[in-house]
Amino acid sequence: MLTKALAAPNDLEAFWMPFTANRHFKAQPRLIARAEGMHYTLTDGRQLLDATAGLWCCNAGHARPRIVEAIQQQAAELDFAPAFQWGHPKAFELASRLANLFPADLDHAFFTNSGSESVDTALKIALAYQRAIGQGTRTRLIGRERGYHGVGFGGISVGGIAKNRMFFGSLLTGVDHLPHTLDMERNRFSRGLPEHGAELADVLERIVALHDASTIAAVIVEPVAGSIGVYPPPVGYLQRLREITRKHGILLIFDEVITAFGRLGTGSAAECFDVIPDIATTAKGLTSGTVPMGAVMVRKPVHDAIVHGAAAGGEKAIELFHGYTYSAHPLACAAALATLETYKEEGLFERAAELAPYWEERLHSLRDRRNVIDIRNIGLMGAVELAPRPGKPGERAYDAMLKACDKRLMIRITADTLAMSPPLIVTHEQIDRIVEVLGETIEEIE
Repeated sequence: MLTKALAAPNDLEAFWMPFTANRHFKAQPRLIARAEGMHYTLTDGRQLLDATAGLWCCNAGHARPRIVEAIQQQAAELDFAPAFQWGHPKAFELASRLANLFPADLDHAFFTNSGSESVDTALKIALAYQRAIGQGTRTRLIGRERGYHGVGFGGISVGGIAKNRMFFGSLLTGVDHLPHTLDMERNRFSRGLPEHGAELADVLERIVALHDASTIAAVIVEPVAGSIGVYPPPVGYLQRLREITRKHGILLIFDEVITAFGRLGTGSAAECFDVIPDIATTAKGLTSGTVPMGAVMVRKPVHDAIVHGAAAGGEKAIELFHGYTYSAHPLACAAALATLETYKEEGLFERAAELAPYWEERLHSLRDRRNVIDIRNIGLMGAVELAPRPGKPGERAYDAMLKACDKRLMIRITADTLAMSPPLIVTHEQIDRIVEVLGETIEEIE
């Protein structure tokens, strides 16, 4: 059977692609062969300017020498080490680096392999914490409409994107949702944080009144809703959420899978907005997309309540029955450490902050293009929303993605929104090129 497997032809059919129109793709495939710096190269030789950092993740760009070499050396030195009852030095070194990167007392890192795993881990930590402090009735989880928190059952339960939820049954019980913050009537074409909408956080008070605070464990939100199409938080919104959750003893979880590691010009959204959650989920930019890895950053009181609260079982008792075979994988840790060094040596977080005003100005120059109904931006994130075709939602943006590819530009789409998140090494000239191609593409599609 192995001989047969190795001799199988590469006919594209066996791979069931995620979040992809499989039939259309396999009829007109776009196959990537190489990547370097700001560019992808397709198998037909065409080079694409990467306006999406892969999938929001390659923040340092592609094939960066320090990161590549670290992965190669680690594979030869220590290919795998179990994280259950064993450890290796780079796991502890990386956790310490992350504790110093994240603000306040977000001092403990639980390693995962993806954003989805980070979210499910954070939710379980929140529930375990409430139980550890004698608040075991607090089992309800609150998400937000149009929120994206990965594809685990926990993540899609607290998430609020209908297509990600509707096919998979009743999901977790005891979940409620805050309203989303997109208000195009009042905030259309906002630059940076929209002015209106902070009061939407007060809906949490109504949810507390409905269920009682004694039943609610945690609230999870993306500081900037990314995958749905870049929704920056209204001025004061995150601060208000923090006040309400603290008042009622509810943990606040920031999903920073996209926003951490320089995307907003800082190490995290918590730092950017000066709002400290109790738990923050990360992934993507942690290794600049080179090796799958995530980390859940946990405040010291939350960690200590669980770890030291298990003292009754003795020091040999496991405190949290949770983890993954590949938690703190040696190759991932090596990649993450090299990625953090690259960010620091090249000043990429600061570079993103410096480029953000230029990015904003150029992106909003598309305001008067046909079918453009909104533009949103923050840091090095941006979205151009197109009016949907009557009865065919998402089709106009899909055609724009294909047209942009023909013009040697990779963009991401969600419904009828064109989303961009270029690597932090992007230049002014490359930003100009991204906007130029977007403008041409928008004008050419019907």
